[in-house]
Amino acid sequence: MPRTKRRVLVVDDEENVVHLVASALRFDGFEAVTADNGHSALAAVAEHDPDLVVLDVMMPGLDGHAVLQHLRSAGSAVPVIFLTARDTATDRVAGLRSGADDYVVKPFSVEELLARVHAVLRRTQADVDRDGVLRVADLELDENSHEVTRAGAEIHLTATEFELLRYLMRNERVVLSKAQILDRVWKYDFQGQSNIVELYIGYLRRKIDSVDPKLIHTVRGAGYVIKAPRG
Repeated sequence: MPRTKRRVLVVDDEENVVHLVASALRFDGFEAVTADNGHSALAAVAEHDPDLVVLDVMMPGLDGHAVLQHLRSAGSAVPVIFLTARDTATDRVAGLRSGADDYVVKPFSVEELLARVHAVLRRTQADVDRDGVLRVADLELDENSHEVTRAGAEIHLTATEFELLRYLMRNERVVLSKAQILDRVWKYDFQGQSNIVELYIGYLRRKIDSVDPKLIHTVRGAGYVIKAPRG
Protein backbone atom coordinates (compact mmCIF):
# COMPACT_ATOMS: atom_id res chain seq x y z
CA MET A 1 0.00 0.00 0.00
CA PRO A 2 1.45 3.38 -0.95
CA ARG A 3 2.52 5.66 1.89
CA THR A 4 0.09 8.54 2.51
CA LYS A 5 2.24 10.43 5.03
CA ARG A 6 5.92 11.25 5.12
CA ARG A 7 7.67 9.18 7.78
CA VAL A 8 10.19 10.55 10.28
CA LEU A 9 12.36 8.45 12.57
CA VAL A 10 13.09 10.08 15.94
CA VAL A 11 16.16 8.77 17.78
CA ASP A 12 17.08 9.86 21.30
CA ASP A 13 17.97 8.11 24.54
CA GLU A 14 15.81 10.56 26.51
CA GLU A 15 12.24 9.27 26.57
CA ASN A 16 10.70 12.71 27.13
CA VAL A 17 12.49 14.11 24.07
CA VAL A 18 11.32 11.22 21.89
CA HIS A 19 7.74 11.65 23.08
CA LEU A 20 7.78 15.44 22.56
CA VAL A 21 9.25 15.33 19.05
CA ALA A 22 7.20 12.35 17.85
CA SER A 23 3.97 13.90 19.16
CA ALA A 24 4.72 17.22 17.48
CA LEU A 25 5.48 15.49 14.18
CA ARG A 26 2.25 13.49 14.29
CA PHE A 27 0.26 16.63 15.08
CA ASP A 28 1.94 18.27 12.05
CA GLY A 29 0.77 15.47 9.75
CA PHE A 30 3.79 13.16 9.71
CA GLU A 31 4.05 9.50 10.58
CA ALA A 32 6.58 9.13 13.40
CA VAL A 33 8.55 6.06 14.42
CA THR A 34 11.05 6.03 17.28
CA ALA A 35 14.25 4.47 18.55
CA ASP A 36 16.16 4.98 21.81
CA ASN A 37 19.71 4.04 20.82
CA GLY A 38 22.04 3.84 17.86
CA HIS A 39 21.67 0.15 17.10
CA SER A 40 17.86 0.28 17.15
CA ALA A 41 18.06 3.38 14.96
CA LEU A 42 19.90 1.46 12.24
CA ALA A 43 17.37 -1.37 12.50
CA ALA A 44 14.50 1.12 12.28
CA VAL A 45 15.92 2.73 9.14
CA ALA A 46 16.13 -0.70 7.50
CA GLU A 47 12.62 -1.66 8.61
CA HIS A 48 10.68 1.57 8.14
CA ASP A 49 12.55 3.35 5.31
CA PRO A 50 11.96 6.84 6.78
CA ASP A 51 11.93 10.01 4.71
CA LEU A 52 14.02 11.78 7.36
CA VAL A 53 15.80 10.99 10.64
CA VAL A 54 15.94 13.29 13.67
CA LEU A 55 19.05 11.94 15.40
CA ASP A 56 20.47 12.68 18.84
CA VAL A 57 24.26 13.01 18.83
CA MET A 58 25.23 12.20 22.42
CA MET A 59 23.94 8.68 23.02
CA PRO A 60 25.75 5.91 24.95
CA GLY A 61 27.24 3.16 22.85
CA LEU A 62 26.67 3.97 19.20
CA ASP A 63 26.37 7.76 19.11
CA GLY A 64 24.75 9.90 16.42
CA HIS A 65 27.95 10.42 14.43
CA ALA A 66 28.56 6.67 14.32
CA VAL A 67 24.95 6.00 13.26
CA LEU A 68 25.27 8.52 10.45
CA GLN A 69 28.60 7.03 9.36
CA HIS A 70 26.99 3.56 9.21
CA LEU A 71 24.08 4.91 7.14
CA ARG A 72 26.27 6.74 4.66
CA SER A 73 28.71 3.81 4.36
CA ALA A 74 25.75 1.56 3.57
CA GLY A 75 24.70 3.92 0.78
CA SER A 76 21.72 5.46 2.57
CA ALA A 77 21.01 9.05 1.55
CA VAL A 78 18.17 9.52 4.06
CA PRO A 79 18.24 13.15 5.29
CA VAL A 80 19.43 13.52 8.89
CA ILE A 81 18.89 16.38 11.32
CA PHE A 82 21.17 16.21 14.34
CA LEU A 83 19.84 17.05 17.79
CA THR A 84 22.83 18.13 19.83
CA ALA A 85 23.73 19.80 23.09
CA ARG A 86 27.09 20.68 21.57
CA ASP A 87 26.69 24.19 20.20
CA THR A 88 30.24 25.32 19.43
CA ALA A 89 30.98 26.35 15.87
CA THR A 90 33.43 23.45 15.50
CA ASP A 91 30.81 20.91 16.59
CA ARG A 92 28.17 22.32 14.25
CA VAL A 93 30.41 22.30 11.18
CA ALA A 94 31.74 18.83 12.05
CA GLY A 95 28.16 17.57 12.13
CA LEU A 96 27.30 19.08 8.76
CA ARG A 97 30.48 17.85 7.15
CA SER A 98 29.95 14.33 8.47
CA GLY A 99 26.88 14.10 6.26
CA ALA A 100 24.07 15.60 8.33
CA ASP A 101 21.66 17.86 6.50
CA ASP A 102 21.00 20.21 9.43
CA TYR A 103 21.33 20.46 13.18
CA VAL A 104 19.20 21.76 16.04
CA VAL A 105 20.79 22.63 19.37
CA LYS A 106 19.27 21.49 22.67
CA PRO A 107 17.29 22.92 24.37
CA PHE A 108 15.28 23.52 21.21
CA SER A 109 12.01 25.02 20.08
CA VAL A 110 9.59 22.43 18.70
CA GLU A 111 8.40 25.01 16.16
CA GLU A 112 11.96 25.52 14.93
CA LEU A 113 12.57 21.79 14.67
CA LEU A 114 9.40 21.32 12.61
CA ALA A 115 10.39 24.20 10.35
CA ARG A 116 13.78 22.60 9.79
CA VAL A 117 12.18 19.21 9.06
CA HIS A 118 10.04 20.81 6.36
CA ALA A 119 13.00 22.76 4.99
CA VAL A 120 15.27 19.72 4.75
CA LEU A 121 12.54 17.69 3.04
CA ARG A 122 11.98 20.52 0.56
CA ARG A 123 15.69 20.72 -0.13
CA THR A 124 16.39 17.00 -0.41
CA GLN A 125 13.22 15.97 -2.21
CA ALA A 126 13.13 18.93 -4.58
CA ASP A 127 9.78 19.97 -3.18
CA VAL A 128 9.60 23.12 -5.31
CA ASP A 129 7.33 24.24 -8.11
CA ARG A 130 7.23 21.87 -11.07
CA ASP A 131 8.80 24.57 -13.21
CA GLY A 132 11.88 24.67 -10.92
CA VAL A 133 11.13 28.13 -9.61
CA LEU A 134 11.51 29.13 -5.96
CA ARG A 135 9.18 31.93 -4.85
CA VAL A 136 9.07 34.20 -1.80
CA ALA A 137 6.46 36.95 -2.15
CA ASP A 138 7.21 38.60 -5.52
CA LEU A 139 10.79 37.31 -5.61
CA GLU A 140 11.41 34.42 -8.02
CA LEU A 141 14.54 32.34 -8.58
CA ASP A 142 14.70 29.91 -11.49
CA GLU A 143 17.03 27.04 -10.58
CA ASN A 144 17.29 25.93 -14.21
CA SER A 145 17.99 29.20 -16.01
CA HIS A 146 19.59 30.93 -13.00
CA GLU A 147 17.37 33.96 -13.57
CA VAL A 148 16.16 36.04 -10.63
CA THR A 149 13.34 38.56 -10.73
CA ARG A 150 11.55 40.77 -8.22
CA ALA A 151 8.10 42.02 -9.18
CA GLY A 152 8.94 41.00 -12.75
CA ALA A 153 12.16 43.04 -12.91
CA GLU A 154 15.33 41.07 -13.62
CA ILE A 155 18.05 41.11 -10.96
CA HIS A 156 21.63 40.31 -11.91
CA LEU A 157 23.53 38.29 -9.31
CA THR A 158 27.04 36.88 -9.14
CA ALA A 159 27.39 33.12 -8.85
CA THR A 160 27.98 33.35 -5.08
CA GLU A 161 25.07 35.74 -4.56
CA PHE A 162 22.83 33.33 -6.48
CA GLU A 163 23.87 30.35 -4.34
CA LEU A 164 23.35 32.34 -1.14
CA LEU A 165 19.91 33.48 -2.25
CA ARG A 166 18.95 29.95 -3.35
CA TYR A 167 19.96 28.56 0.05
CA LEU A 168 17.90 31.21 1.84
CA MET A 169 14.88 30.63 -0.40
CA ARG A 170 15.03 26.85 -0.08
CA ASN A 171 14.82 27.42 3.66
CA GLU A 172 12.11 30.07 3.70
CA ARG A 173 11.18 31.16 7.25
CA VAL A 174 14.07 29.12 8.75
CA VAL A 175 16.78 31.07 10.56
CA LEU A 176 20.18 30.06 9.15
CA SER A 177 23.35 30.69 11.15
CA LYS A 178 26.55 32.08 9.65
CA ALA A 179 28.16 28.67 10.19
CA GLN A 180 25.44 26.90 8.19
CA ILE A 181 25.60 29.46 5.40
CA LEU A 182 29.37 29.29 5.14
CA ASP A 183 29.40 25.52 5.08
CA ARG A 184 26.65 25.25 2.44
CA VAL A 185 27.58 28.18 0.19
CA TRP A 186 31.35 28.56 0.55
CA LYS A 187 32.13 24.99 1.70
CA TYR A 188 35.25 25.77 3.72
CA ASP A 189 36.31 26.23 7.34
CA PHE A 190 34.77 29.50 8.39
CA GLN A 191 36.99 30.43 11.36
CA GLY A 192 37.81 34.10 10.98
CA GLN A 193 35.69 34.37 7.85
CA SER A 194 32.18 34.92 9.22
CA ASN A 195 32.26 38.55 8.11
CA ILE A 196 32.01 37.36 4.50
CA VAL A 197 28.41 36.28 5.18
CA GLU A 198 27.52 39.76 6.43
CA LEU A 199 29.20 41.24 3.36
CA TYR A 200 27.22 39.10 0.90
CA ILE A 201 23.95 39.52 2.79
CA GLY A 202 24.54 43.24 2.33
CA TYR A 203 25.09 42.76 -1.41
CA LEU A 204 21.85 40.78 -1.68
CA ARG A 205 19.86 43.31 0.31
CA ARG A 206 20.94 46.13 -1.99
CA LYS A 207 19.74 44.14 -5.00
CA ILE A 208 16.73 42.26 -3.56
CA ASP A 209 15.37 44.62 -0.92
CA SER A 210 15.62 47.91 -2.73
CA VAL A 211 11.80 47.79 -2.79
CA ASP A 212 9.25 46.90 -0.11
CA PRO A 213 8.44 44.61 1.54
CA LYS A 214 11.89 43.73 2.86
CA LEU A 215 12.43 39.97 2.62
CA ILE A 216 15.88 39.32 4.11
CA HIS A 217 15.95 39.71 7.89
CA THR A 218 18.65 39.53 10.57
CA VAL A 219 17.80 37.60 13.72
CA ARG A 220 20.18 39.02 16.30
CA GLY A 221 22.51 36.39 17.72
CA ALA A 222 21.07 33.66 15.49
CA GLY A 223 21.54 34.38 11.80
CA TYR A 224 19.48 35.33 8.76
CA VAL A 225 16.09 34.40 7.36
CA ILE A 226 14.13 35.17 4.21
CA LYS A 227 10.39 35.43 4.57
CA ALA A 228 7.39 37.17 3.11
CA PRO A 229 5.22 39.24 5.44
CA ARG A 230 2.13 37.40 6.64
CA GLY A 231 -1.33 38.59 5.69
